[in-house]
Amino acid sequence: MLIIGIDPGITGSICFFEDGKIIDVVEMPNMAEGKKNKKQVNGAQIFHEISLRIKSLKKEEIKVVIEQVSAMPGQGVTSMFNFGQSFGILKGICSAMQLPMYFVRPAKWKRYFNLINSEKDASRTKAIEVFPYFSSELSRKKDSNKADAILIASYFYETYKIDE
Repeated sequence: MLIIGIDPGITGSICFFEDGKIIDVVEMPNMAEGKKNKKQVNGAQIFHEISLRIKSLKKEEIKVVIEQVSAMPGQGVTSMFNFGQSFGILKGICSAMQLPMYFVRPAKWKRYFNLINSEKDASRTKAIEVFPYFSSELSRKKDSNKADAILIASYFYETYKIDE
């Protein structure tokens, strides 16, 4: 079973995870938009990245796990709209590709890895501890989004049979 763990958002990541191992992790494809060159997710590139990695698989062998995001206190209206737009684009792409989707709240996967009330970078540390062979890909502080995608996929892999 191929699990595609997704940390949505413009700076998120997509993890391709199979049989308890990380196959690949890509930063969320994005592009500039409008006169101010604000970033938005690049739906066409997301479609390409996923298609490339699933072409030899049956749809039943794939599970897409997307972090279920919602508005948070203190975030601006514009940034929350952009975040929701990214989430919607991801759902639309997976629906169009007829891939089964599952949603996991941040609190659920973070509790599983004991990351509640921890720094953002703690997920990177945890991913390196659990997957030391992938540590070179998580060497930068900004790689915490890759770590989140990895841990979302890993959480689903480890708990899927239990929850079903």
